[in-house]
Amino acid sequence: MTITPIYAAVMTALYLILSVRVIGRRRQAGISLGDGNDAEMRRRTRAHANFAEYVPLGLILMAMAELGGAPLVLVHLAGVALLLGRVLHAAHLSLWPRRFNLRVAGMLLTFAALGVGAIAGLWPLV
Repeated sequence: MTITPIYAAVMTALYLILSVRVIGRRRQAGISLGDGNDAEMRRRTRAHANFAEYVPLGLILMAMAELGGAPLVLVHLAGVALLLGRVLHAAHLSLWPRRFNLRVAGMLLTFAALGVGAIAGLWPLV
């Protein structure tokens, strides 16, 4: 397996960036637990949590596809869509909350990545 670890490493870096942004806001606003009824804190924690909710499944599907012998272009397609989708979604929630189109595009790409990953994961059965 050579493709999935690359995407996993890049997405881990993005996860760390989102984590540091949450920590930074906690320190800045003096919020130790929860969101402190702070809109900026809610956006940052949702960007972080949403990333954590979708990326593991996407990476698992990619690994299944890669290990199952799916065409590598499908594995890359799932990886690029997942990465770009999560970056756009996080950018909307965490940086530019008024750019709702980024969130929509991010979710569409994420769903496409999950769909491609699921189909590619079934490759050995086809």
